[in-house]
Amino acid sequence: MTHDRPPPRFPGYDVLAKWDSPSFDDVTRDVLALRLDAVPPRRWLTADEWDLLDAINARLLPQPERTRPIPITPWIDAMLHEDRGEGFRHPDMPPLRAAWRQGLGAVDDEARLLHDLPFVRLDAAAQDAVLQVLAEGRAASPRWQGLDAKRFFIHHLVKTAAGLYYAHPFAWNEIGFGGPASPRGYVRLGFDSRDPWEAKEAP
Repeated sequence: MTHDRPPPRFPGYDVLAKWDSPSFDDVTRDVLALRLDAVPPRRWLTADEWDLLDAINARLLPQPERTRPIPITPWIDAMLHEDRGEGFRHPDMPPLRAAWRQGLGAVDDEARLLHDLPFVRLDAAAQDAVLQVLAEGRAASPRWQGLDAKRFFIHHLVKTAAGLYYAHPFAWNEIGFGGPASPRGYVRLGFDSRDPWEAKEAP
């Protein structure tokens, strides 16, 4: 896995500069304020599980350039505390909480099998190697019994982390997203066209 970031596509863009503009209404501002300033505390994960998941998220979505990283682990913990999933699960997967608890333990056991150390004590390259094993369906830990390691990696770890990351306005700046279409809306929807209040991509 490599994590070299390209130059920013939308240099200088800050979606939060629209805070008091017609782009955002009070409902939008309330939601964004929660994402920015109301990061939930640990309530469901154990301290060790939290540290492990934090280390995994740091490899899936590294943020070395941020002085204020986008929080991912706290929102996963909140989801698990509330037992709030997508409303469905794959038939070969345990219920949400059971899948996360078993899966995190199995990731750590996979690290011990490969490197004789827990995941959090591995260097970045070794952590990536563990995650690559999961992504390629080559997991060997017996703790995966009844839980598909590749599916857990893709549908729980990666999709959940990416979804939370790109729900945050700091990430919107990276992709030039102008925020919710309500109340202002988007008018110029044709190919290679943009509204005046949208981000301008670097040439």
